[in-house]
Amino acid sequence: MNPLASIIIVNWNGLAHLPNCLDSLAAQTFRDFEVILVDNGSEDDSVAFVGERYPWVRVAPLMKNTGFASGNNHGFVQARGDYIVVLNNDTRVEPDWLRILVDVADAHPEAGMVGCRICSFADPDIIDSIGMGICLDGMSRGRFRNRRWSELSLRAVEEILFPSACAALYKRAMLDDVGFFDDEFFAYAEDSDLGLRGRLAGWKAVLATQAVVYHKYSQTSGSLSPFKVYLVERNHYWVALKNFSSGQLMALPLFTLLRYLQQLRAVLLGGGTGGEFRAGDSQAALIKAMFKAIFDSLRGVPRMLRKRRQVMKHRQLSGREFSALLRRHRITFRELLDHN
Repeated sequence: MNPLASIIIVNWNGLAHLPNCLDSLAAQTFRDFEVILVDNGSEDDSVAFVGERYPWVRVAPLMKNTGFASGNNHGFVQARGDYIVVLNNDTRVEPDWLRILVDVADAHPEAGMVGCRICSFADPDIIDSIGMGICLDGMSRGRFRNRRWSELSLRAVEEILFPSACAALYKRAMLDDVGFFDDEFFAYAEDSDLGLRGRLAGWKAVLATQAVVYHKYSQTSGSLSPFKVYLVERNHYWVALKNFSSGQLMALPLFTLLRYLQQLRAVLLGGGTGGEFRAGDSQAALIKAMFKAIFDSLRGVPRMLRKRRQVMKHRQLSGREFSALLRRHRITFRELLDHN
């Protein structure tokens, strides 16, 4: 009999993180699940370690680093569950995490996505993400980041725009409808693209606030590395091209200019990501990465427009309904850039 849930973990040289993650999965109170660890060509003995210490984990080794998006797609091909759960390797989950996720998914048949309360690994009261918010230009980030959970008053289940793919449940029925992650994204914003495709197709998204995950934020790529800056900048344009309405796309250059001005402000004031930029020793590399991202995003326009046509074939929301949805979950550029 197939398991109800398939947990996919993409790993790249994450040996130091795996014991915390896999030990917490072994302690789950809900047992009807399988774990598929997709290894992206690690060179740190991750595969041998998991095979020896965690024989119940199905390892899918790849020859090279294919990225987070493609790695999850490799895992999805092998997954047997009706619920597909993606989980970062640098996480630890509470023992009732999966049971709560499954219960909420069962109770909300209209929801194709269920998110988690993702908190800091170092300080469990500090929030990493409670669902995702989106800016007018398609940039996204976790809601309530760096707020204290103890200071919030949220219900057990909250409506969200879409969940962070750090830890999220996706129903196979939705993925059969709209597809899984876009391989071309490699990493970052692939969850924005999938989430918006799901919402456009009429699926809801909810967050199980009592399903708790602890995350070591940006442990793989660094908080402000040139590689991350490149992927985030390039991919957010592709998110907009594939999913935004025609009117939103026409306004995209203006909103992008406003974000750049806000980024300049952050650098001058030294706050949030601006402070990280000034403190680093690779400012020239970061600027180069941004320009390369803009150039490569433009080169990808024909491909993204072809994908857009496929997205729109499944569209159930009108342009007005989709715009209203994004407004409900909008974050400002200052929220995006400050207090990262």
